[in-house]
Amino acid sequence: MRYKYITYHDRQQISTRYLNDERVADIAAALGLTLATVYRELKRGETGALDHNQRMEYDPDIAQRRVQENLKRRGKTSK
Repeated sequence: MRYKYITYHDRQQISTRYLNDERVADIAAALGLTLATVYRELKRGETGALDHNQRMEYDPDIAQRRVQENLKRRGKTSK
């Protein structure tokens, strides 16, 4: 698979599918992502609470905020 950045829209889709109790493997296949990428994304957006499926709750807004903070902290790269 080819590497791609996850967009906010992708994060919303992950959230919706995850709440609908879809398997992580199915979410990854539907979005064209690797299984590891989806698991990292779910970890990035954890709220610390359990959802109605008794899995760690995922919030796409938290995940997006963390990505943006990491990009700011990284700063500009020299060419």
